[in-house]
Amino acid sequence: MVNSQLKVEKEEVYMPQAGDSYVVQLKRAHLEWGSHRHKFSRPGVIYGEGYIKIPATFAYDYDIYNNNNPYCANTYYDCTSYDGHYSGVLLAQGNQKDRIYAKQFSEFDNLKAIGHWYYQVGADVGDYVKVVFTSPSDVVIEHSVTRNGFHI
Repeated sequence: MVNSQLKVEKEEVYMPQAGDSYVVQLKRAHLEWGSHRHKFSRPGVIYGEGYIKIPATFAYDYDIYNNNNPYCANTYYDCTSYDGHYSGVLLAQGNQKDRIYAKQFSEFDNLKAIGHWYYQVGADVGDYVKVVFTSPSDVVIEHSVTRNGFHI
């Protein structure tokens, strides 16, 4: 009985909550998604693409699902950047080990938008991005050259 109650409680929470946040350190693949990749699922090199990693622990803890989820949970997030250079709709996509959870955020229908934001803020390998959920379907992102240099 207790296990089924826990399952029901978990299924009632389908999205991150206001105040949830995480920080990721940027790697080359995040900044150059279309040209620096290990899998060639798409033909050719596409310059300018970028994404924001979702670490597995945060995807699982915050219920950040991709379109494989059986719950009809939200996978789209209205997003703005702290610096004002980015505004758009992010899609939670890719697969963690548990295939219903998302692995990264990129702009819906525009894989170059986050790459462009990285360029505008001067992001480089080793820098950091903080993702803050301001509601279950809204996020604010911020770039910093240090792990503790965020305003949000």
